[in-house]
Amino acid sequence: EKGLDGAAKFFRTHSQEEEGHRDRIFDYLIETGQSVRLGELPAPQAEFSSLMDVIQAAYEHEKRVTRLIKNIAEQSFAEKDYQTFNFIQWFIAEQHEEEALFMTVLDKAKVLGYTGQDSGEALYLFDQYLAGAHGGEKEGGENA
Repeated sequence: EKGLDGAAKFFRTHSQEEEGHRDRIFDYLIETGQSVRLGELPAPQAEFSSLMDVIQAAYEHEKRVTRLIKNIAEQSFAEKDYQTFNFIQWFIAEQHEEEALFMTVLDKAKVLGYTGQDSGEALYLFDQYLAGAHGGEKEGGENA
């Protein structure tokens, strides 16, 4: 709604990737004979004062997810559930990539001079960067 097409593309692509992660977990649960039950989820925060606040909130969320995944790894290992321990290793590596992606995005904002308080050229350049930063890729298609 703010005309930030690059940020919209970044988060849309990231959201689709996260849905794939969800499906991977669902598939694992079904393959191991577990039932899948989803409870009610609270609505996420929808109002932010700046794009920088959105990026920072996403980064903090990824760090929280990393802690939760590490807890699953610790518990599965302690319970000698090596099948789950092996399964969760992929997510540990993926979370490293997720956190690195958001750190890179935050670093790029600093390089471009975007602090979240401005709405001029720095915001425009940051939005343009985000258009190509989705899916763990840097400019030029290199992996993050």
